[in-house]
Amino acid sequence: MSGSPGEGDGNLGPLRAAWRARRGPTGEALLDADERVFFRQVLSTPCLEAVVRAEGPWLVTADGARILDFHGNSVHQLGHGHPAVVDAVVEALRTLPFCPRRYTNPWAVRLAERLVAALPGGIGAWKCLLLPSGSLAVGAALKLARYATGRSGVVAFEGSFHGAGLDAASVSGEPLFREGLGPLLPGVRFLPPPTRGTCRFGCRDAAHTGCTDALAELLARSPDVGALIAEPVRWTTVELPPEGYWQRVRAICDRFGVLLILDEIPSALARTGRLFPHEHFGIVPDVLLLGKGLGGGVWPQAAMLARAELDLVPDKAIGHYTHEKSPAGAAAALATLEVIEREDLCARAGRLGADLGARLEALRARHPLIATVRVIGLMLGIELRRPDGAPAPAVADRVLYGCLSRGLSFKIGGGHVLTLCPPITIGEAELDSAVAILDAALAEAAGGGEQ
Repeated sequence: MSGSPGEGDGNLGPLRAAWRARRGPTGEALLDADERVFFRQVLSTPCLEAVVRAEGPWLVTADGARILDFHGNSVHQLGHGHPAVVDAVVEALRTLPFCPRRYTNPWAVRLAERLVAALPGGIGAWKCLLLPSGSLAVGAALKLARYATGRSGVVAFEGSFHGAGLDAASVSGEPLFREGLGPLLPGVRFLPPPTRGTCRFGCRDAAHTGCTDALAELLARSPDVGALIAEPVRWTTVELPPEGYWQRVRAICDRFGVLLILDEIPSALARTGRLFPHEHFGIVPDVLLLGKGLGGGVWPQAAMLARAELDLVPDKAIGHYTHEKSPAGAAAALATLEVIEREDLCARAGRLGADLGARLEALRARHPLIATVRVIGLMLGIELRRPDGAPAPAVADRVLYGCLSRGLSFKIGGGHVLTLCPPITIGEAELDSAVAILDAALAEAAGGGEQ
């Protein structure tokens, strides 16, 4: 079985090997060359396919196959190669291909203004730091929290993922990125997330008040903790928090002077039906992290937004990176935000997500393997379980490759959750095709024996 129990589907099992053996000659040659020169690592190399072109919701392989991309590493809210983003990047590259770090430029300033203006209080209430990747934004937030609070401890959640760098891995509860590394950042405490049934704190109420009580107790006896970092919605498995949970967490953080860092890197920018996922839950973080889709799926771009009163250390370096204020990255992000607003993609994500969720519920009525369907905007999770209630990772793997063979790509989260993340700009005909492919692959996989 090649399904990973954590962040994504694995790439070393028999189904991946069988898939690889059926590639065409052009794709096979590229895959072989890739493996010769790149480090082998889980979730990456050996690769799944060789792609040579992308447009809108489609990937085109080296052998000419067309695949609907419902994965996209969560960078393709606008689809692949949106013309407005490409044109903006090209213009920036022709005008100012690189901005040395000691200088500023109009693209970077406009982007920072646009981002902080989208938060309560706007310019004057928030400050921005631009960075080349989401993992680096996580590291910058952890440094800022230490400077601002004078405390190095951090609370994070089991099963979480915040990036693969050593600092980001230190606050990630995903074992895949931690095991065998040796010492990581000290002072990190992990609590169970409030979204996976009855937790070890005995939470049996829908609100998981035991989890928030445990957080308050932990902070009361841990004066070294200065920050809590979390995804407001766990992207990999599309796990939604209980009603009122984040409001209680916000109040507890305020009580103990702990900064609330929300990692919205994979889920922000209209994906959930709001520009920022935390808007669904009636809270405002102290630090907000953005990335992935911020560059429009064209350029790597991330950002850290923090309350202006945390700008306390002008003599310190928080995110001192060569490509801090990339003109091309900022241009891509500005164009992305403009398209989201002009095409009202927040409303579109909510509308299409509700429709797709209803169709998936109809599939659940026909396929007993589907235990639950979770939806927030155009983030959707299909949880597969066996008749005895146990997770069904082997079936999830079979569904994945059955869908790939029919032209649909997505991610498996937690080993048994089909995570669907289509472009928000996708057409309804493509959504129809995706549902039909899922239907056929689920029926085929259910008859495949051991689950």
